[in-house]
Amino acid sequence: MTLLRENAPFWLLFAIALLAAVTLAAGGWWPLLVPVFVFVVVPAGDALFGRDQHDLGPHQWWHDLPLWAWVPLQLGLVAWLAATAGGRTLTELAIATFAVGLLAGAGGITIAHELVHRKGRRERALAELLMTAVNYPWFCVEHVLGHHRNVGTARDPATSRLGESLYAFLPRTLLGSFTSFWSVERDYAGRRGIPPWDLRDRRLRYLVSLAALHVLVLAATGPWGWAVFVGQSVVAVLLLEVVNYVEHYGLLRREVAPGEFERVRPHHSWNSTMWLSGAFLFHLPRHADHHAFASRPYHELRAWPDSPELPWGYATAVLVAFVPPVWRRVMDPRVVAARAASRCQPQL
Repeated sequence: MTLLRENAPFWLLFAIALLAAVTLAAGGWWPLLVPVFVFVVVPAGDALFGRDQHDLGPHQWWHDLPLWAWVPLQLGLVAWLAATAGGRTLTELAIATFAVGLLAGAGGITIAHELVHRKGRRERALAELLMTAVNYPWFCVEHVLGHHRNVGTARDPATSRLGESLYAFLPRTLLGSFTSFWSVERDYAGRRGIPPWDLRDRRLRYLVSLAALHVLVLAATGPWGWAVFVGQSVVAVLLLEVVNYVEHYGLLRREVAPGEFERVRPHHSWNSTMWLSGAFLFHLPRHADHHAFASRPYHELRAWPDSPELPWGYATAVLVAFVPPVWRRVMDPRVVAARAASRCQPQL
């Protein structure tokens, strides 16, 4: 019973995938049930089930089964929608694309994030595959070698600043993440003597892979299928960056010497220990522990009840972030209190 209780919740994400598949088959306005589920049912479930401060047991091989199973499921849904795009009305296609993009962002990018922190080549390859499927493969490099090193400092484009609106943050992080990736990979390739025309240089490999994928999608599914592929990527990537905005808003690391910062600790990320959101997102909302111990698999992430805590689950936080006056009214006092508790020196 303990095994079932601790592992079954992490298959809940597949309920959203099933809902997406059924509603895509039904057509019409039915795929709107996917965003309704994400932004209405899940927040209601968070309110009902509340927070979960219970830490689970050690990671086992079967904890990876939902991660592996998700990859063909997501890619299959995207391919199916792209292949059937020509037979759908424009309104139906826009709704379906939004639904699949939410699924790719909430599910695919969450799982890619988990896999990119693993040491195995297969896991990292699957992470690259999922991120390429949303036209954002450089996340796999920048997130690990850029964001995790620079979080909570002015060097990190994915750390949102106190008082910065989501609408100011998005262009800064989208451009900054790509330029950070380019710089990080240039240095990485240079240290290893990899020439710029070698596909081991991920700057070249990612661009070639994306170009080939776009040609393949356009040839196989036509312009409407290609538009679906691009559209679901936009939704997924925007969801990723809104979550980044939520996870690090205003939290800073103390500068201990010029250009040197204290090590990343649990109080440098916003936590959300809502049970239902945590189950759907493979404990990603236990973000405090993830940043303090980045190699820890999702099943072992700890709650850290003393870390800064969001007042909501991620789905609600994402919605509130789109309304800057409400976001600031709720979050700015919490940032000030969190900074005072950690004795950080504002750098942003």
